[in-house]
Amino acid sequence: MHSTAVATSLTCALLPFQGILGALESNHCLQWRKQERRCSQKARRTLVAAQFELKPPPYSLNALEPHMSHEIIEYHWGKHQRGYVENLNRQILGSELDGMALGDIILVSYNKGDLLPAFNNAAQIWNHEFFWESMKPGGGGKPSGDLLELIERDFGSFEGLVREFKLAASTQFGSGWAWLAYKANRLDVGNAINPCPSEEDKKLVVVKSPNAVNPLVWDYSPLLTVDVWEHAYYLDYENRRADYISVFMEKLVSWEIVSYRLEMAKARANEREEERKREEEEENMSDIEAVEMYLDSETDESETE
Repeated sequence: MHSTAVATSLTCALLPFQGILGALESNHCLQWRKQERRCSQKARRTLVAAQFELKPPPYSLNALEPHMSHEIIEYHWGKHQRGYVENLNRQILGSELDGMALGDIILVSYNKGDLLPAFNNAAQIWNHEFFWESMKPGGGGKPSGDLLELIERDFGSFEGLVREFKLAASTQFGSGWAWLAYKANRLDVGNAINPCPSEEDKKLVVVKSPNAVNPLVWDYSPLLTVDVWEHAYYLDYENRRADYISVFMEKLVSWEIVSYRLEMAKARANEREEERKREEEEENMSDIEAVEMYLDSETDESETE
């Protein structure tokens, strides 16, 4: 029997952030590049600051026409995303967040749902770069291989996934995002409220999130996203969000990138599972050694008596 993924709002969620960003940031599709530290000499003092760059989409600004216009990408990327980058650089300058990787800033500033000022700008940079890389000229169609097999297992069919994804994106109240994500191997996620507690591990889920929140805060691995902030589509589609979402799924999605992200997510989950097993084995060995040392000490005391 096929299970159906339920689109769930990302609210009040925080995950421990150990280990998740290492693999994400080694992935060239998910890599958030920081500009090399710049040094400026003023009045014989050197100011060293980590600066995030405005990363362009991986195609020309008119490459997605007629489905997404040059005008809206220039406005969306050139104005909104640029603003997030400039604001974040100002916010973190000289703070404890200065010099951190973008993903680490997101997880630290999420702050158990009590958002710190840097969160929205950091997360929106991450989300937008991920969004641009989720599309390609001549996209759409249908995935294949392992990705299609998991989709059919977890949603019943590719059409089942499309219905769930469209429903999540169209019903996200106000501004936010819809996501296809890989829920790896931890049902209990510590300090986070798991949005899909009844779902099995190592499966695909569809979720939606308000404002800048993304699945990283749950330790889910994002595979695909659509931006449903009004500025993402209004110039092309006015208030027809449903049409925009349909065109995104049918004409723009890069299933090759989604497949690549899935393979990275599965490999990361397997590595972490092996690491946990090693830690458990080491802990068990430590317990055994402690017991042996205790027994040896008892034996020595008996011989002395």
